[in-house]
This record gives sequence, C-alpha cells and structure tokens, in this order.
Amino acid sequence: MSTESTADHPSTSQPPHALSAISTPQIVSLSQSGKSSPLPPNEHGLGWPAKSTVSRLNATPEERAAREQKMAMAVRTILECIGEDPDREGLLRTPERYAQALMWMTKGYEERLTDVINNAVFAEDHDEMVLVRDIDISSLCEHHLVPFTGKIAIAYIPGQNQLVLGLSKLARIAETFSRRLQVQERLTKQIAIAVQEAIQPRGVAVVMEATHLCMTMRGVQKPGSITVTSCMLGCFRTQQKTREEFLTLVKGK
Repeated sequence: MSTESTADHPSTSQPPHALSAISTPQIVSLSQSGKSSPLPPNEHGLGWPAKSTVSRLNATPEERAAREQKMAMAVRTILECIGEDPDREGLLRTPERYAQALMWMTKGYEERLTDVINNAVFAEDHDEMVLVRDIDISSLCEHHLVPFTGKIAIAYIPGQNQLVLGLSKLARIAETFSRRLQVQERLTKQIAIAVQEAIQPRGVAVVMEATHLCMTMRGVQKPGSITVTSCMLGCFRTQQKTREEFLTLVKGK
C-alpha cells in the first residue's frame, strides 16, 4: 500500500518560529538583492526553531546534565506506569540511557544550517540537474515518538548564479532535519526549502519514501506500507518535462 502527499510552497502567513533561514558568506540573500522573500532571517541561524530550541542550543554543561536527569526521572515514571520495576537489574540504567539516546536522536535542534553547509557552495559552469538519491534517513514521529525510516532523493538545477552545493551537504541537510520530531510531509518540505535558500537554484525537488512504525507495530498494523511525499519548487513545479525527468531518474536503478 502506498499513499502520496505533495508539499506546496510555504505560506507567508506562518508565524516566525515556523520559518527557516540560512545564509553563507558566498550568498547574497534575497533581501539584499532587492527581491522579497517569504523566509526572513533567523537571528540564531536555525531552521524552524521550536519553542525551546534556543535554550537547548545555548545550554551550559550543567544545564544539559540537569535536562538529562529530568528526562531520566520522567522515563522512570513511565516504566512504573506500564507495570515494570525500574529498580530491577535490566532497567536500572535504562532511564539515563534513554535520555541520552533521545538527545542524540534529536540533535538536529542544535545544528545551525550555516554550520551544516560550512561554506561548501561553489561557482561552477553547470546548468543541468544535480541529483542525489537513496539517502537513508531515520526520524521520530512527533505523534507517537516512534521511528520512521526510509530514503530521500534530492535534486536541484543551478540558477543564474551558477552555484552548486557540495554533494555531501544534501545528505547533511536531510540528516539535520530528520534528527528532530517530525512528520514526513514537513520533513520533505523543510529539506527542499533549505536547499532553495542555500544556493537559490532554478528549482528543487525532493521525494521521500518511508515506513512508519506507528502504522506497522500499532494502530492499523499494516507492515509493508510505504508513505511517499514530495516537494517541488521552482522549475520542477512549473515545468512538467523537468519534473518527469527527475521522477524518471529517481525510479531508475
């Protein structure tokens, strides 16, 4: 079974905390170039920061330790509530382990997009599609806090500025946004917009296929079901032949 959702352009009426921003030394922002942008800069260099993202980003080692201890106490309460004994040998250190693991699995909240790209933007005489496919990702569903895993394909066509992005940075951008609490639709869109902001290409296309444990091990319990989401920006959205070329390359093996 397969379901498909297509992410459109973000609304300019979104609240500030829902918007992304990115800049690199080589890039002139849309506002500097005289063009209007629906994505105003974020003062901390973060993409879509949540309510407590900045406090986590700026936390001292003591504050980080206190946060993990608070999480561990909450996990101990969960173990008691499901009928377990948190003091038995196998679970004695589980609260601390889980707290540390969850902080790692959500480390994308602490990553600035400028640091992720790390100046890997280059001027090249290339005006054809650049595609990286089969990028493995894993994330946590924000509705049930269980994993979903899959693959992402990211493509773009350089703009008039002829800027290209280091290939590994496409995977790094996907990793950054997947290491947060997510829904697949939003993850797909955030990756596409981040690439669009980084190098201002003619267009960006992202397709993601994933399996959600919230569908396979609970609820409807349908193993094998795959969710497909896509986000097309610029020429990939407006030009059918360009979009078809991308989809053909993604499906090709």
